[in-house]
Amino acid sequence: MISTYNKTMRKPDILPHRFAITYHPQLPQASEEAQAVSRYLYEQGVTEQLCASLYDENLRQQVRSGGFDVLVALGGDGTMLRAGRLCAPFGLPVLGINIGRFGFLIEIQRHQWRTVLPLLLEGNYWLEDRMMLSVSHWRGKTCLGTWEALNDVVVCRGQFVRPIQINARVDGIPLAGYNADGVIVSTATGSTAYAMAASGPVMPPELRNLLIIPVAPHLSMDRAIILAEGAWVTLSVNTSHEAVLSVDGQSPVTMLAEDEVRAGASEHSVSFIRFQDPGYFYRNLTKYMERNPIVGDDNDFASH
Repeated sequence: MISTYNKTMRKPDILPHRFAITYHPQLPQASEEAQAVSRYLYEQGVTEQLCASLYDENLRQQVRSGGFDVLVALGGDGTMLRAGRLCAPFGLPVLGINIGRFGFLIEIQRHQWRTVLPLLLEGNYWLEDRMMLSVSHWRGKTCLGTWEALNDVVVCRGQFVRPIQINARVDGIPLAGYNADGVIVSTATGSTAYAMAASGPVMPPELRNLLIIPVAPHLSMDRAIILAEGAWVTLSVNTSHEAVLSVDGQSPVTMLAEDEVRAGASEHSVSFIRFQDPGYFYRNLTKYMERNPIVGDDNDFASH
């Protein structure tokens, strides 16, 4: 039998030689490690590179203008989300190096990058494409904002500790009414984030389906629903107190009664650089579920 893993493995088109090396500015160890990565690449003959904070405007402008072949991001999953949102519209692959604690999105640990960077320079890696969400906020016929998300969009209660009412439609067809703290619309990537905390199912990262799951539902639908690829979800709120929306855990946006959030597959995908076989996802999942990654030792890259 031919493994379905082969269907998810896309080989790179070029050998990378222009590098963006970026890091979470609030993690001092990430900045120090990024400088070490930069020096190592210089020693390997990589002279076209820029090492800077993920928020550095010069770096972001060069990403937008196609100035790099690879972006190396040092941090945790939050850094990967930000890097993915930056790079996806321009087809720029992202390599994550975990300086954080969990790293569901990151294959390479801090002590492993000297082992894998030579493989990267030789083109011995594959690209894993992950679907993103396109999200918009509507008040009547007026669009108040648009976003792209790698994990999820959440419509939930604000500062008042009371449920809100949320109606969900799929492709315009009524699906369910929720009386809950909130409702999550998640990608497969986001199924290991907030959706998992809400007892949702774990979805393989290559899927392009949407997941809908309520948060603390009360006397209403309490099951997660996985939608077909290509479906669009509309969430409308009905509450006399505060409701908010948040995209990938970013700052909340206030919603009023009858506001709508629309979410579906984006035209963009994030490309993550991978070195192990696609079974890495399940190995990481098992590792994080069976023991606390904050106190445990990471497995060596060479042991996989």
